[in-house]
Amino acid sequence: MSSQILAGIRVIELGQLIAGPFAAKTLADFGADVIKIEPPGLGDPLRKWRLLHEGTSVWWEAQSRSKKSVCVDLRQQEGQDIVRELARDADVLIENFRPGTMEKWGLSWETLHELNPRLIMLRISGYGQTGPRASEPGFAAIGEAFAGIRYLNGEPGRAPVRAGLSLGDTIAGLHGALGVLLALYQRDARGGTGQMIDAALYESLFNLTESLLPEYSAFGVVREPAGAALPGIAPSNAYRCRDGSYVLIAGNGDTIFQRLMHCIGRPDLANDPELAHNDGRVARVQEIDAAIEAWTMEQSDIDSMLEQLKAARVPSGRIYSVREIADDPHYRARDAITRLQAASGIEVEMPAIFPKLSGNPGAIAHRAPTLGEHTDAVLQEAGFDAATIADLRRRGILA
Repeated sequence: MSSQILAGIRVIELGQLIAGPFAAKTLADFGADVIKIEPPGLGDPLRKWRLLHEGTSVWWEAQSRSKKSVCVDLRQQEGQDIVRELARDADVLIENFRPGTMEKWGLSWETLHELNPRLIMLRISGYGQTGPRASEPGFAAIGEAFAGIRYLNGEPGRAPVRAGLSLGDTIAGLHGALGVLLALYQRDARGGTGQMIDAALYESLFNLTESLLPEYSAFGVVREPAGAALPGIAPSNAYRCRDGSYVLIAGNGDTIFQRLMHCIGRPDLANDPELAHNDGRVARVQEIDAAIEAWTMEQSDIDSMLEQLKAARVPSGRIYSVREIADDPHYRARDAITRLQAASGIEVEMPAIFPKLSGNPGAIAHRAPTLGEHTDAVLQEAGFDAATIADLRRRGILA
């Protein structure tokens, strides 16, 4: 087996739920030793989110694979001391509490940096560590709204909708993981020191908004919701089929558009000079969409329709539910789905490790931990003797 790129990198994860833990999961997938600090009682609330098997979320199994669980009460001085002791030899510390929480616990960036100048601290929050909104709570849905993404989602004239996933959290987690890798490179390859990464959830989403702000600043144009279509790029939409389903067709490349029009029996549109480039097609997008949907509604079944589009080399596809994902041979051929046995004994399928590296593809070290499963082992490695650990547990600092 190839060596893990992040082998030897120790990460202390203080975050809960999604954003910080997702960043840590990404690092763990490529070999980082992630020690997850959880509060006594129920631990990370994600353990109880969505569908549970024998009291534990199957989502938890995917989010916390390869991590170690240490159960410490951070509200008590001795618990904070334990984190400071672990941070002395750590490479990375991740937290996603509301700004000011770490400072209240005596775990500020300044304190930890003085304790361990090589430490990299990733701080994920709704609005960032500074600014007039810094102290406000910021969940994914609020970040999507503040970043302008929720405004765009939905049908014109109807209430904005969400994607059904906490995209703001995972996207912020990915930005955070990228920041950690950049900081590790600066520290280890450039002879630098540790640094703090301030990853705001809304900024991670704002970073994805493409031409939204440039168009407003240049032309005063506010992009409005457009349903399934991709505004300003044509044709790209979801088209109705005879059986009531929809097919996605993206014919927005100039030569792709010509092939699509020949495929649907509209050579007149394929050869129309006004439609040779995207700007001309955008001006007549309703006409083009109507022509495409007239064809999709005529087809006897979606399979034969997709075969025709495939033969014409036009990007197209079904709209998959998770059932289609689980059954699709391409996912299996790419090893995009992996399976782990949880502590409860249930077999859980989940997304595999991405992206795929040819030389160091990453690996899942072990299943997600039970609450506090590694407390004694991690603290003993950090120099705590058995008597001290027993005393801390007796006094409720450890669980």
